[in-house]
Amino acid sequence: MQELSILGYILLFTFLGSIFSLIGGVLLLIKEKSVLKISHLFAAFAAGTLLGTVFFDLFPEAIEEAEHSGSNTDVFLWVLAGILGFFVLERFIHWFHHHQHNTEEDAIIIGKPTVPLIIFGDSVHNFIDGVVIAITFLVSIPLGIVTSLAVAAHEIPQEIGDFGLLLHKGVGRKKVLIINIISASIAILGALLAFWLGERIEALLPILIAITAGMFIYIAASDLIPEIHHENRRGFAFIETALMFLGVATIWVFITFLERFGGH
Repeated sequence: MQELSILGYILLFTFLGSIFSLIGGVLLLIKEKSVLKISHLFAAFAAGTLLGTVFFDLFPEAIEEAEHSGSNTDVFLWVLAGILGFFVLERFIHWFHHHQHNTEEDAIIIGKPTVPLIIFGDSVHNFIDGVVIAITFLVSIPLGIVTSLAVAAHEIPQEIGDFGLLLHKGVGRKKVLIINIISASIAILGALLAFWLGERIEALLPILIAITAGMFIYIAASDLIPEIHHENRRGFAFIETALMFLGVATIWVFITFLERFGGH
């Protein structure tokens, strides 16, 4: 009965955390026409949130998990593996687009590598969030609740950036919403897997987190930042630069605030 109770908590708070993290993006979609006029600005904000998440959250968390598990995991080796893996994946997507797409819709989705990359990277991150939530609930229910709130809070600015980025890349409003709901729901899959595997999954956390960090670095550095440099209209270059720094600062504020109040 105790295990069933814990599983109920895990499913409830993973679901609530996933839905809550999408609120900012949904509000953005409601004002789609206004947002599309300035959608390129969200690419700059997205780059900042991705880099902020990497350096303020994922790196420290991967190192902490490696030390906690007592493993000899080389976190930075797996970060590099994530970067190189995403490079190979992007090369494959370019090749697939050039040789295989036959419809206009295929061209829209496959022809813009950042779209599948950001979906894949965000899905892996959500999967890890679900694993982390489940593991903390297995330790104690209060710790699990606090961790769930922390996960939802630090996902909000990143999800806003993701929504804006997908809109900027030409993905329709309904597709953006569906894609992000599916991606967020993957956290439940991670939570269930962690619950079933118990402590056995904990040893893999440093590797999964480090790979996610590599993915986010690659997306920010290879696609988003070069796109910022290509914007030459007067005034926009400064605004985009400011938004990128704002994205980084937003993540830092969230993480700092949560650490002060006992977040993960």
